[in-house]
Amino acid sequence: MAERPEDLNLPNAVITRIIKDTLPEGISVAKEARSAIAKAASVFVLYTTSTANSLAQKNKKKTVSAQDVFTAMKEMEFEKFIESLQESLEVHKKSQQSKKEQKEAKAKAKKAEEVDKNLSAMEEGNTFIEVTETDKENGDESQNTETAD
Repeated sequence: MAERPEDLNLPNAVITRIIKDTLPEGISVAKEARSAIAKAASVFVLYTTSTANSLAQKNKKKTVSAQDVFTAMKEMEFEKFIESLQESLEVHKKSQQSKKEQKEAKAKAKKAEEVDKNLSAMEEGNTFIEVTETDKENGDESQNTETAD
């Protein structure tokens, strides 16, 4: 739980970046306006989270899901944002899936590289033991050794 009310605010750097990305080039926003936007955004996020949490609890769930947030937005009369939120969620899911696949591919490539490295090390300068059928029959499996060159 937050110890101070300001611990619940969104980071100023994030708010500043959102403002810059939203407004056209050459438009500046006063420090007080950025602060007001940050506080309003924090209140909005807290209110949405609280509403979504209440909905989850009504449904006897301990985890707030995306559907709870969408329902909360509707209950708060912000239906016009739901579609864009759903699109953003899909983009985020695809991004996460892509990152996961890249990580798995990288791990697989690293493992294949290690196997190749181990095979190369085994082929270089190691002693190979050649056991013939005659040696096996006589119980003498350590007679014929060769060194790889």
